[in-house]
Amino acid sequence: MIKIITVGSIKEKYLKDAIEEYKKRISKYSNIEILEVKDEGTVEPVKAIELEAEKIKKYINPRDYIITLEIEGKQITSEEFSKRIEDIFQETSNITFIIGGSYGLSNQIKNISNFKLSFSKMTFPHQLFRVILLEQIYRAFKISHNESYHK
Repeated sequence: MIKIITVGSIKEKYLKDAIEEYKKRISKYSNIEILEVKDEGTVEPVKAIELEAEKIKKYINPRDYIITLEIEGKQITSEEFSKRIEDIFQETSNITFIIGGSYGLSNQIKNISNFKLSFSKMTFPHQLFRVILLEQIYRAFKISHNESYHK
């Protein structure tokens, strides 16, 4: 089971369509669930990430392997990402990805992360990043099943 916990919701139709398409593609390989928590961006930044953290923690199962998406995280190739997902599924049946809000993630969430992942040193809109993450998860499954798409 793949679970994505993300701060904020998607408003743009083209992004919703892309998300649904990748969820459908991924469902051939794994159950997938996306859980949205309210973006608290209207309050002071430190308070916002703490409020978001409390909401995120409600969706975390102690048996989940947690991957946080952080600009300070480790950058890996698509092949390494595929291998990591494959290895994690050997140990547990649940992988939870966490995408923070506009102010990032609370240290209390970062501290429970099993792996801190960065896709780039660049900053992406959180709504678009959800599509990028889903595409990379789909690509990882295609790689691990030796199916065309990757190249």
